[in-house]
Order: sequence, then structure tokens, then C-alpha cells
Amino acid sequence: MAPPRQGQMRPGRQLAVLGLLFVVLYLLVFFAYGAKGDFRDRLHPKLGLDLVGGTRVTLEATQAGGRPPTAQQMEQARQIIEQRVNAKGVAEAEVVTEGNRNIVISLPGSNPNLNDIGNAAELRFRKVLKAADGSGAAPAPAPSANPSGSAAPSGSAAPKPSSSAAVKPAPSGSAKPAAAASPSSGGQGGGALAPTPTPSASASASPSPSGSAAAPAPNTAAVQAKVGAAAWQAASALQAPANVSQDPTLAAKLKPFGTLTGAEVAALPPAMQFNVPTITCDQLDHRPPASISGPDQQVVACEGGTQKELLDKAKVLGTDVSGASPQLDQQSRWVVSLKFKSDGQPKWTNLTREAFNNEGQGCDASALGQDQHCRVAVVLDNVVISSPEIQGVLSGDSQISGSFTSASATELANQLKFGALPVTFTPQEAQSITATLGAAYLRAGLLAAGIGMLLVAIYAFFYYRLLGTVIFLSLILSGLLVFGALVVLGRSIGFTLTLAGIAGFIVSLGVAADSFVIYFERLKDEIREGRSPRSAVPRAWARARRTIISANAITLMAAVVLYLVSVGTVKGFAFALGLATLLDLVVVFLFRHPIMTMFARTRAFLSPRVSGLGRVLHQDESEPTPRNPRVKEA
Repeated sequence: MAPPRQGQMRPGRQLAVLGLLFVVLYLLVFFAYGAKGDFRDRLHPKLGLDLVGGTRVTLEATQAGGRPPTAQQMEQARQIIEQRVNAKGVAEAEVVTEGNRNIVISLPGSNPNLNDIGNAAELRFRKVLKAADGSGAAPAPAPSANPSGSAAPSGSAAPKPSSSAAVKPAPSGSAKPAAAASPSSGGQGGGALAPTPTPSASASASPSPSGSAAAPAPNTAAVQAKVGAAAWQAASALQAPANVSQDPTLAAKLKPFGTLTGAEVAALPPAMQFNVPTITCDQLDHRPPASISGPDQQVVACEGGTQKELLDKAKVLGTDVSGASPQLDQQSRWVVSLKFKSDGQPKWTNLTREAFNNEGQGCDASALGQDQHCRVAVVLDNVVISSPEIQGVLSGDSQISGSFTSASATELANQLKFGALPVTFTPQEAQSITATLGAAYLRAGLLAAGIGMLLVAIYAFFYYRLLGTVIFLSLILSGLLVFGALVVLGRSIGFTLTLAGIAGFIVSLGVAADSFVIYFERLKDEIREGRSPRSAVPRAWARARRTIISANAITLMAAVVLYLVSVGTVKGFAFALGLATLLDLVVVFLFRHPIMTMFARTRAFLSPRVSGLGRVLHQDESEPTPRNPRVKEA
């Protein structure tokens, strides 16, 4: 008989390696990056939408003429939306396309407001020409025509922006990356103008069922007919924001404009949108997406939901920006650093020169900053997210400063950094999903798995006896490895456990149980051929090992292919199946074979009643039979 192999002579080495693997894995579980709370909290894997509940948002793509977007446009939009969701700090969001028009966002757990996630994000940099009150709370008199005068009488004019929000050159080496600093409250000693995120009014408003691509956009003639000839004539005659407090009859004539919807306001000329005081920021913010996307025309947009601004043509676009990031300046104040492309930098330099010098006196007194320089509005879709005053001619990287906090600076940087969606999306459905159904299925699945495992254990102990202990311990170790890997992968790569993933793990347990049957039945065959139990163990392992590896390799390949070609929950099933199968192979080589080698050296293993090899051992001892060459060859 050939001497046993070195690895079989020292099974303690494999068991020591397995023990070291467990120690490293659970050190990562309890003390690695992302471990928070007490020890019980650190043992919680990330659970999916079907287990913990969450939110599902459906966005429908709309295009002129009702044409569906191309597959390339939908995939590009899906990637951008996924980037936006991840930038908000949402863990394990699932963003998938559905049909040729819809994108579905599924978010487990409690998440921030994502109603604006489908906005087109068409970024424009426009000089602010005029400003007026857009709140609709009080009449707004016309601004003074005297260049040296004040913007407007106190208490009635549009609020004049503070210069605390400004664009200036980025000092080299002075800013610290946001990731390396603690969030600041921002705005120490700054003015009142804070960089305003995209107003929720334009995004959070529930879209009406008829507000999708199927509804035709109103034209100017239809709006004119709705407000009436008298109102239209009065609005067309305005050359500046009307002072309706001095002319009650004018206020009555312009009142119908306050009843227009956002889509109807979008059909009006920009001058009329700005000059008519009954057209408020609430209406302007509710205009359809991409209503002011044309770069070659003056537009009207609102900042902060109350200030209406007439904006110049867009001379710098979002496609000219190569990057944006939140940073801390030398005074530990949050700023947003801008980098422009090689062909975009000259455009930005020319725009800042024009704004800094107020060339041609294009900026009205109501639109100037505190230092009497023009402001440049950062316009995203239909709203102004910031309008900083230009502090100099900028020929390199720039910084937007203001009363930023860590969150607002990060949000503005993300809005500037991510590109515009290739198509416009309209929110169709936003529903909150409870975990009640998923929890019920989870309990039922775990109960079924527990009953199945109990039956397997009973059968293993009844049929294999001592060998059944090997099966039981191996399954426990595989389960502990899988659970620890789930927790670590949930923190490192964001893997989320769903019902489909649990199904994958349960299927893998069946594959693991099959490998035991292969090994033990091969062991019995070796004993039937006349070998002693001790010599049969390494021989059976050598032959069963190839079959076990082949079977698990096929399962792994199927899981990999399924993961690559599938989406959503099916991909989670494939990942869980592949992970559990791979860890089962680890247990096979580092526990099952070494422990069997150790059992083969015990007296209990040679006992027919204890080992589980009873009939085979009785036949080997009482009724020796000649070896069958065919069986041995097989």
C-alpha cells in the first residue's frame, strides 16, 4: 500500500488554516471600516427592498413627437441616474430599465428625497440681467432706471443678493479635499445668500397622469385665449416689472396670469414671464423639464423659490465643465471647485470678464452684487441653484464660495459634475414599500430551510451516524462563512441580501449535501473492494475529489453566466449561489477531508455501529468476497 500523502498525515494544518480564515473574517465583521453600533448591530447584513421595505420610483422618458428614446439613450440615462442616486449616499440602489421608456429606481430602507433624480440636469451658466420679486406675496414696483440709484424702494423690491456667494480663482494647494475634513456648518460670517439646491417645487410636485408625453404642450395662442385679450395686451405693453400697487386696474387685468399652469407659463415669451408680477416662482418652477434649455435665448428662472431673474444667453454650458468637487478653503469654509475643459476655459474666461466689468451695462442695478459686479447664475434645468458674484477675470480653475455646508457643497458639486440626461423624464409613480410581505416570505423561507436542515441532519445521523457529525459540522461552518462574507461584502461592495439571494444560499446547501453523499458512498465502495477503513479514506477522497470539484465548477460557471446576463433580483440569486458554492469548496478541502483523516485514526471509526459503515464493515469481516475488477476500475 502506498504511504499516505503529507497533507493527509497532518490534517491539523488544514484545520489551522480554516481557523485562521474564520478569525480574519470575523475581525473584519466586528472591527473593519463601516462597523458601527454594538456587537449585535455589527452582525447585521444589508437587507434588500423586499426584506426591509423602501421606495420605488418609476420615471418615464418623454421626447418631442412622442417618439421612444433609443436603447443607447436609455442606457446612458440609466448610468447617469445611478450616479446621482449613489452620490446622495443611498446604499444599494437598484436602477434598471423597464421596456423602452421607463427607468425604475428601487431603494431599500429610509432614503432622501429622490423626486428630482430624473431631472434633465441641463447645466447652463448665464449672466443675471435683472431681478424681481417672484413670491407673489406683495406687488413689485418697477426698478429705478437711474444707474446710480438704488435697486428699488425698500420693502417692495426684489431682495438684493449678498456678495457672500462669489466665484473667484482657485488658489493652488489651498483647498483640502472634502473627504479629508469634517463637515462644516459653513457660512461663518457670510451673507444671507446660500447656494440653493434645486427647489423641491419643481420636482416634488406630483405629476398628473395627463402630464406625460401623451399630453401636447400648450402653445402661445392657447394661453392667449385662456387669459383673454385685455390681459394679454396689458402684459405685452410692459417694459419692466409692473407696479400694480399704483394701478389697481392693471392688477385686475394681469390677474388671469396667476391661474396658468407651469406648462402654460413656459409658452409665454421670457419678457412677459419676468414683467408680469402675477406669474410667480411657484409657476416658473413647475414648468416642464428642459423648458429653458435653449442656450441662444434669454430666459427667466427663479432662485430660492422667491426671486425671479432675467438671465442672458448661456455662454458656458455644462459640457464645458470637466469636474467639480466640494472642498475646504484656507478659512475652513466650504467651497465648490470647478475645472473646465480645454475648449471650455476660454468661454468661462470671457464670461467672467464680461460680468466683472459689466460690459455694456447689461446688468441692471437689481442684479448687481454687493461689490457692484454682475452675478453669473448656475442654472440646472429650470431653476437657479446658485448666482455668485464674479470677483475677477478667471483664466483657470475657479471656486464658488458662499454660505455652503458640507451637504449643500456636495450637492452642488454633484449637480455640476454629472452630465445632462439625453432624454427628459417625467415621474410616473413613487410608492413606499413596506417589508411586511417580504418579512412573511422570509419567515416562511427560513422555517422551510430549518425544517429541511433538521430532516437532513436526522437522516444523516440515522444513516451515517459518526459520518453524520461531519455533515452537520460542515454545514454549520459553511453557514458561518457565508454569513460573515455577507456582512463584509455588504459594507465593502454594498451587496444587499434579498429573498432571491436567500434562495440561492438554500440551493447551495443542497449542492453541499450532494458532495457528502459522493464522498461517503465512494468510501463504502473502497471498503467493499477489500480495503481497510483507514486506507479507504485517502483513496476515496482522491477519487471523490474530482467529482466534487467538477460538480461545483459547473455550478460556479452557471452562477457566473447568470450573473453576467441577468439584472435585478436574478443577479442577486446568482451572486449568492456562486458565493456559497465557492465557500463550500473551502470547507470541503479545509475541514471535511482533514476531519475524516482524523476520524479514520480512531477506534470509533472502526466500529460498525458508530461509524455508519456498519453493513459494509460486517460484510468485509464476515463475508469476504473477491474484488470485482470492473467495480474497482469504475
